[in-house]
Amino acid sequence: MSPSVRLQEMIRVIRGARTQGEERGVIQRECAAIRAQFRQADNGTRSHNLAKLLYVHMLGYPAHFGQMECVRLIASPRYNEKRVGYLGAMMLLDEKQDASLLITNSIKNDLSHSSQYVQSLALCTLACMGSAEMCRDLAPEIDRLLRASNSYIKKKVSTVCSHTHTPPLLPSWLSPIAGVLHGAVVLITELCERNPNTLEQFRKVVPELVLMMKGLVMSGYSPEHNVAGISDPFLQVRILRLLRILGRNNDTASDAMNDLLAQVATNTDSSKTAGSAVLYETVLTVMDIKSESGLRVLAVNILGRFLLNNDRNIRYISMTSLQKIVQTDHNAVQRHRGTIVDCLKDQDASVKRRALELSLALVSAVNIRSLMKELLLFLSSCPPELRAHTTSGIFNAAGGDVRDETVPNLIQLITTATELHCYTVHKLYRALITDISLWKCATFVCVQQSLVQVACWCIGEYGDLLLRGECEETEPVQVTEDDVLDALETVLQSHMSSPATRGFALTATMKLSTRITHNVDRIRSIVSIYGSCIDVELQQRAVEYNALFKKYDHMRAAVLERMPVIDKSSPGHTNGESAGGTIKELEPTKLTHEIVFPQEPSNQVSDENDFNKLWYFSYLDI
Repeated sequence: MSPSVRLQEMIRVIRGARTQGEERGVIQRECAAIRAQFRQADNGTRSHNLAKLLYVHMLGYPAHFGQMECVRLIASPRYNEKRVGYLGAMMLLDEKQDASLLITNSIKNDLSHSSQYVQSLALCTLACMGSAEMCRDLAPEIDRLLRASNSYIKKKVSTVCSHTHTPPLLPSWLSPIAGVLHGAVVLITELCERNPNTLEQFRKVVPELVLMMKGLVMSGYSPEHNVAGISDPFLQVRILRLLRILGRNNDTASDAMNDLLAQVATNTDSSKTAGSAVLYETVLTVMDIKSESGLRVLAVNILGRFLLNNDRNIRYISMTSLQKIVQTDHNAVQRHRGTIVDCLKDQDASVKRRALELSLALVSAVNIRSLMKELLLFLSSCPPELRAHTTSGIFNAAGGDVRDETVPNLIQLITTATELHCYTVHKLYRALITDISLWKCATFVCVQQSLVQVACWCIGEYGDLLLRGECEETEPVQVTEDDVLDALETVLQSHMSSPATRGFALTATMKLSTRITHNVDRIRSIVSIYGSCIDVELQQRAVEYNALFKKYDHMRAAVLERMPVIDKSSPGHTNGESAGGTIKELEPTKLTHEIVFPQEPSNQVSDENDFNKLWYFSYLDI
């Protein structure tokens, strides 16, 4: 490719490159040729070379060596060179670079140029990369152009006012710019976002903004501002965005715009992209201000219609918006559950992910059966990257409500995995501590009773492994005997614990008496307290454990040793499943006060094993 190749030819060659290396080679050769021509005297090709360099910059390659060429072209008297120079400045320079200061004088001269198009170039550049110092230095020229009668220039000046970071200048520019409606709305929006103290001042213009918006909605066809049948959608979006800012957390301003928002929502055609943009901005405004409940339902219905749109981008932003409001307007979103579930079948991965998250958020006690069928069907065919999220979401949707046989089934599973005992007890202990911390800091918490029960069981069985703190699979955590007993005692005393959960905690506390060395007296004290508990089951167990401490202390270590693994094939142990597939609850075997403890030492081992089995199955069926 020759150095003098035209821009169109360079683009064609770069696009025709078959590999990344071939593309880099083409660009390196062309950049070298551009550098060489920049060093030569002005031969009329500077603007063409800078245009090619800007395309290279758009592809992501370095083009910083063209910054000074931008400064030279901006100072050129020829319009075509000045235009490329200003374009290069907007792309290659920013307010933090020293080179930007070199064009300040050129911008000042061009702001006083006789041609409005040259003035426009300078104003656009200033709005794009002008620093606060540049705007302050050029304020007299900007103010003069702002007060001129040329509406074309006023529009460009409004973009400068919106960009500037010099708040003292903005109020003085607001009044002259009012003649350019779009620019004035943008400027007021910028003021309100940057300086919340101005909100009260501009809330006074809410009635005027409402009248302007009504005029746009109800006006007839205007060729100058019409876009796909919508009258000036850009201005409508800007006004709605400003109304949202002014109506946020303000009852008076919100009431003044409720009727308008209902009118926009019902009269705007959503079949075109322009109409969808106006409606989407309307929905955001309704959801952000203190709007009426009926208006919020109307907004959710608009998002529901968006879900039926053929444009995937519109479906995506609709579900994103619904996900933000599903907690506050759950019933309104619930009406569109069928459409949301249908989006799980969408070919677009991002739409499918949003539909999954929203479907999981809609799960409730009323629809859990039907929605779980849909989610399980989706799980069977969903992409691999969504399977983990889907599975965890399905389990989380069940919450803490699990079948009664789940606890003994999980305990049986834990006992069989001997190599994971240390890891399991550490993880469940941490989960129990997390639950306890939530109990203490909240007035109401949905306690995961099943998780607490299994955690207590593991702490009782494998408390010695927990106290050692030598688990390879988890980070080492030093747990003391007092820490473990404090946790179990909290479960016993908490009003959030069910009677079954308290039974697990008491039994775990008793089992720890053979696994710790310094706090046996504390355990004896805890057990004795519950000997007079009003809960008969808990009282019965406490009395039996007190008997172990007093009369049968010589048997305590053997009776409280680790439990054997349950044989699932043994009679009466089906883990909740009968041969016919129906659920079969285990008949609980309770310890009673009439248990005859062995008296003869010769039969001690056999009797201990019988008692151990009896206690074990009672433990699993508290």
